[in-house]
Amino acid sequence: MQYTNLGRTGLSVSRLVLGTMNFGARTSEADSHAIMDRALALGINFFDIANRYGRAVSNGFTEEVIGRWLAQGGRREQIVLATKLYGAMGEGVNDRGLSAYHIRQACEDSLRRLQTDHIDLYQMHHVQRNTPWEEIWQAMEVLVQQGKVLYVGSSNFAGLHIGLAQHAAEKRNFLGLVSEQSKYSLNMRMIELEVIPACRAYGLGLIPYSPLGGGLLAGSAYASGDRAKGRLAAASEQTLAQLAEYEAFCAELGEKPADVALAWLLANPVVTAPIIGPRTLAQLEESLHALEISLDEAALKRLDAIWPGPGGEAPEAYAW
Repeated sequence: MQYTNLGRTGLSVSRLVLGTMNFGARTSEADSHAIMDRALALGINFFDIANRYGRAVSNGFTEEVIGRWLAQGGRREQIVLATKLYGAMGEGVNDRGLSAYHIRQACEDSLRRLQTDHIDLYQMHHVQRNTPWEEIWQAMEVLVQQGKVLYVGSSNFAGLHIGLAQHAAEKRNFLGLVSEQSKYSLNMRMIELEVIPACRAYGLGLIPYSPLGGGLLAGSAYASGDRAKGRLAAASEQTLAQLAEYEAFCAELGEKPADVALAWLLANPVVTAPIIGPRTLAQLEESLHALEISLDEAALKRLDAIWPGPGGEAPEAYAW
């Protein structure tokens, strides 16, 4: 396994993140535990959750599944545990968002479900524009002081939000954000305009989710599951043409499309680690091959030609 620092921190994390969205809902608890055991054995030490995962069963169910795995002992100290808050966790008007009230309650609830005394990376799942950063950072500072949270990250933030958050944190002499989790893949490159430049400027590690474009980039021969098949069926003629050209290029490289998509993300110096979300042990094992692929400049240019981004960073992408 390869490791890198999480953004500007001294924390070492694996170059692949184990995403757990499927655990408990689409993957049985026994199979989820087996996948986590194998991930740990393979050297993956970065586990990503959200408090709403598993809500097809009940809110927080995935955290409960992971909590029972951690309770077996000998595991907690080996992983970097990341979870998220923001979405509604109950019927109350304050059971959601980023108020100090909800941050405190959501953290306590996640700790209970995860059966641990601290969260290594506590991520805000979305921005809340009507809550002042002074309130958010004061609540997060208390959690850090209490030892319940070590680092704070964001998810689905725009570049503006990252800048505002960091400016407010710096005024408080607080570390602020250390990572941003964004949707990013070869066919979804909008964050190159402003989010990636903001991450670079402020030292945030980028954690891409949906790195296979919802299954499209797994390749038509490898796409599995109703969602991926549905996206293929709904794809435009232009996208289908791009996919055909992409799969042909991957065949030239002698690699599977899913592995090339992950390798492309790993080649970006701002990317800490993309999130893989295996439903089976086989999917977990297959993902590791991406770490062995090195894309040269010619290959990267070819991928840019097939999947053109927004034209670079703002404002040059749209102005002189």
